[in-house]
Formats: sequence, C-alpha cells, structure tokens
Amino acid sequence: MYEVLVVVYLLVALGLIGLILIQQGKGADMGASFGAGASGTLFGSSGSGNFLTRTTAILAIAFFTLSLLIGNLSANHAKNEDAWKNLGADEQVTQPVDQATEKSETKIPD
Repeated sequence: MYEVLVVVYLLVALGLIGLILIQQGKGADMGASFGAGASGTLFGSSGSGNFLTRTTAILAIAFFTLSLLIGNLSANHAKNEDAWKNLGADEQVTQPVDQATEKSETKIPD
C-alpha cells in the first residue's frame, strides 16, 4: 500500500509540474488582443485557462492529500528488524556502567 501511494504521488507530482510549465502567465494574454497568435493555441485563446487551472487545482489537492497520507503512514510505520542480524542478542547480558569510574571535571581549566 505504501509503495503504491509513493508511485501515485510521484506521478501526480510530475503531472503537476508539466501542467504548470504548460500554462501561460497573466501577461501573455495581452499579445492575443493585438493578433500575436495566442488564439491559435491548442485550447483557444480563452479555453486554456479554464481547463488547465481546473486540472492543476485537482492535481494540487491530490498532491497535498497524498503528502499528508504518506507522512502519516511513514510516521506510524514501524520497521521490522531482521531477526537474522541479531541472533546472539538475546544471550548477551548488558553490564551496567559504573558511574564512579566516569568523572567529569567541574572546574574550567585556566
């Protein structure tokens, strides 16, 4: 489930990047009124903003929703440790560290 969400997340991110790069800025419409050829685009002079902005908004909502979902899953995701790596861990007894042997100086040396 986690891996599928990450793949969908990457696809949404790439689609969002592509749609943002395709869109024209606000100042690009000024040339269309003087016959600069912007009306001959794929979606026409006025149709590109509606379709692209709506699709960008949908992908942005999906991007943020997937971000929160993946973040929540990864925060609560407990990684199972490999049992073969610590075969002797149960047999080893840890010895407490004697605090008397570790002394710290309270004076600052001159």
